[in-house]
Amino acid sequence: MKPILLPLLAAVGAATAVISTKPPEPTGKWVKYKISNYFWAEGACVADVNADGKTDILTGPYWYAGPDFKTRHTVYPDGITFNAGEKGTIPGFEGELSGKNAYSDNFLSYSHDFNGDSRPDYLVIGFPGKETFWYENPGGKEGHWPRHTALASTDNESPMLADINGDKRPDLLCMSGGKIGYATLDPTNPTAPWKWHAITAADPDAFQRFTHGIGHGDINSDGLTDILEKRGWWEQPAAWDGVASWKFHPASFGDKGGAQMFGTDVNGDGRTDVITSIDAHGFGVAWYEQNADGTWKRHLLTDTPTEKGSTGVAFTQPHALDLADVNGDGTLDIVTGKRFWAHGPTGDSEPDQHAVIYAFLLSRKDGQATYTAEIIDADSGVGCQVMAADANGDAKPDIIAANKKGCFVILQK
Repeated sequence: MKPILLPLLAAVGAATAVISTKPPEPTGKWVKYKISNYFWAEGACVADVNADGKTDILTGPYWYAGPDFKTRHTVYPDGITFNAGEKGTIPGFEGELSGKNAYSDNFLSYSHDFNGDSRPDYLVIGFPGKETFWYENPGGKEGHWPRHTALASTDNESPMLADINGDKRPDLLCMSGGKIGYATLDPTNPTAPWKWHAITAADPDAFQRFTHGIGHGDINSDGLTDILEKRGWWEQPAAWDGVASWKFHPASFGDKGGAQMFGTDVNGDGRTDVITSIDAHGFGVAWYEQNADGTWKRHLLTDTPTEKGSTGVAFTQPHALDLADVNGDGTLDIVTGKRFWAHGPTGDSEPDQHAVIYAFLLSRKDGQATYTAEIIDADSGVGCQVMAADANGDAKPDIIAANKKGCFVILQK
């Protein structure tokens, strides 16, 4: 671990002048509940685990029963606890990084009924390069949930659960073994390892485990899901033999790569655009407009050290991103924010600035798309994942996030 992580910290530790903007005071529209003070994971998800009609939260080795999320149940054995308090209290950020695990073994999580028993299970994507497991919901029995390996090595820092092959079942979109691809569950044998489908040739430098940025969308509007990465997009063939590489279309969706990437029609012109952050450990959230000739125009939403964004907002480390209709107007808005201490208290630019979460609300007029920034919270932030989902049953998207500050549920009034 030491030979990998120490150079990683050194590479991202360059100081820059503070440009993050001071977040405005909350409007009262959002109410935050901190359901855990400890750093168990960089992500969280929702499901009705116990079939009581209430949404529950799963993060790290636990699930928290709704509607108040105060009762904790164990899914798998917990490891080292990380006090998510003031600087210096997280073991491993002082002294040798190899002394204790300063990084969680739970980077992202999703919930789905994988074995068809009508109970939601729990998918845990671990540290980059490590296993992805799914834990089988035992149906009300206390104790550790049975664990099954989905994929032995999951690379990239923003893997996603999405239907890539169009069979109405979620697949694990990621990189593995130096290739981009996706892993599929066999519904007739759900506890078996998932089948890996590589859609590219091997490129160990471009597709290594700490690569940033991956996503999906029907970019050419042919009804098939294509795969996004920071250098462009890979076109799913109409009749794939399962062996040949997909066709690559170069584009620049961020020099260093950001977080989750989404293909969606932002401005309503019928063409699929791309939404992403452009540097997971630096600055910048943007959407890329697809022109009629297949070229791309970047629309920067947040400030960077060299360029002003359209919203007047600036923050570092936009390492997680989700889409949801936050304000109920029928368009998809962006939810993102600052990942707190991604590489410790000195590892990235402006580590101690406000751990914000924003909604960037989309509006359209005369064929033009405009985003307006709305502060959700200024002292929580995102992890490698942020989820916009209805946590209290009122049909409005709420925000679920976990990181080194703990685990949060932020309800929309």
